[in-house]
Amino acid sequence: MSYRLFRRLTVLVIPLIACITLDAPTPYPTHMIPTIIAATSAAAQPSATMPAATVTLQPTLTPTTPPSPTATDTPAPTSSPSPPPHFTQTFIIGYSVEGRPLTVYRFGTGAEARLIVAGIHGGSEWNTIALAEELIAYIRAHPEIIPSHISLYILPNLNPDGEARAHDFDGRTNAHNVDLNRNWPYRWQADWDRTHCWNKRYTTAGDAPASEPETQALIRFIHQIHPTALISYHSAALGVFPGGAPPFPPSVRLAQALAEAGGYSYPPIDVGCNYTGNLTDWASSVEGIPAADIELTNHTLTDFEQNLRVLNVFLQWGP
Repeated sequence: MSYRLFRRLTVLVIPLIACITLDAPTPYPTHMIPTIIAATSAAAQPSATMPAATVTLQPTLTPTTPPSPTATDTPAPTSSPSPPPHFTQTFIIGYSVEGRPLTVYRFGTGAEARLIVAGIHGGSEWNTIALAEELIAYIRAHPEIIPSHISLYILPNLNPDGEARAHDFDGRTNAHNVDLNRNWPYRWQADWDRTHCWNKRYTTAGDAPASEPETQALIRFIHQIHPTALISYHSAALGVFPGGAPPFPPSVRLAQALAEAGGYSYPPIDVGCNYTGNLTDWASSVEGIPAADIELTNHTLTDFEQNLRVLNVFLQWGP
């Protein structure tokens, strides 16, 4: 190619290139995006022991399906557009003892976070996991049920190791034989009077408060999204328990509203068990989050229709 021809082509091509721009990927609302854990590997797990008052681990969260930039001949907008109103996001907040991911689903783009946790007792209460999966499928089909001011987060399985082990009493604990609902850093006890408590198998509360990677991951996540209300699903048959010890008044109001919507017992049935180190008491008494423990009717049904009503009340409820 002659130098003169090259110069002519350069004069023609460079202006065309300058006209082409790339749209920036649609950013997520920075005020609500957690710095989600880019969890490394099963081998790189958090320390097994941590004191109750200093649970401040910082994760780095990454969406599993980030948007890709696409070429266009339209100039990029000067202001960052918001995500679509029916925005959905899936990410991992940590890993279990055996390296299974703890996956969270987010629906909506609102500034106010609500959180639903299921499967804390793994395979022993596998129907709570099934319910969470049904709710996720329903919301995906009906995203309009999420109010514009709400971002709903659902963690369907906090104890995947127990769920993978067995769908019976043997699946209750994590891979360290820890009952994750006795591992929270509030009113934690290494042992407790088991006379009126669940005692089908021998379980522990962990070596220390928040000793377990599953507990630590959820604590980090809660500290990042600051939910204004929380549901922890269990089974079976005891009703709805308000979080807090003593009961936190906003949790009492939340529990009453959810029990009425779902047709569950409130006050819950008192069997005389001392529920030490549990999630909803920690959430309410330490973090000031209105929280409720909902017990499904039995260990097999998901009570789906009842919990659609519960979901609607939960999304609209105000502290």
